[in-house]
Amino acid sequence: MKRVFLFLVTNIAVLLVLGIVANLLCIFVAGTSLEEKLGPEYATLAVYAFVYGVIGAFISLLLSKPMAKFSCRAKTIDGTEGEAERWLVQTVEDLARRANVKTPEVAIYPGAANAFATGAFRNSALVAVSTDIMRQMSKEELRAVLGHEMSHVANGDMVTLTLVQGVLNAFVIFFSRAIAYLLATSGEGNRRRNSSGAYYLVAMVLQLVLGILASLVVFAFSRKREYAADAGSAKLLGSPSPMIAALRRLGNLRPGVLPDSLKAMGIADGKSKTSIWATHPSLDDRISALQNLNMTAFL
Repeated sequence: MKRVFLFLVTNIAVLLVLGIVANLLCIFVAGTSLEEKLGPEYATLAVYAFVYGVIGAFISLLLSKPMAKFSCRAKTIDGTEGEAERWLVQTVEDLARRANVKTPEVAIYPGAANAFATGAFRNSALVAVSTDIMRQMSKEELRAVLGHEMSHVANGDMVTLTLVQGVLNAFVIFFSRAIAYLLATSGEGNRRRNSSGAYYLVAMVLQLVLGILASLVVFAFSRKREYAADAGSAKLLGSPSPMIAALRRLGNLRPGVLPDSLKAMGIADGKSKTSIWATHPSLDDRISALQNLNMTAFL
């Protein structure tokens, strides 16, 4: 909860700063503040953008576990189902103790090789693996994958990534509509000189463009957290070798495609090269980072 509170406070502060910057730019370009230009709609737009962007994203996070189970047809297990399931639950329990978090729910879902973690809180998360990754990986490799997902949980990456996405959504909503309004007004009366249809068309185009730019920021942040989760797995297991072996194994498999809401927390996204459009670095880049990892920093 402390992480959520701090991020909400930070995001509000960032919104206020950007509002001030937007006002100064508007004064410089148009000779009047954005607040004066928009009138009463300024405060309404700011509140709407914040609520829709940040609060909407957080509500999605609160629903992330049931939605993940539904979208992937994941079935929660407790270890009584069989030997493989018992090993899986016991391994997650061990890694959770090492990471100093409560043991998350453990689930298995049908599909190609992949795994993911989700949940609104680090002590109430869900870790799921596919049936295919269980069949095709050795226990050491699978343990490294679970260590990677537990690192996401311990680092609070699900919350952080959601709030980053939320505040960027708020920026996109606010600035696309504010800029569209400014472009569609003229004269002392600040009346729209074009039809409302034209105004909404401009706003939609701007929202699309700004949304793409915001996505690049989210993707870059996600790739950074993947490197951190790989390093976290090496720390939990005491060596980068199992994670390197798991990534090499993934390179010989066809990673399963996860729903968009889960892609950033999956073990891989299936792309062979690091790209600004990818949520994950390439497997080769991740292996290289692990090979250059200074394990003495964890001791």
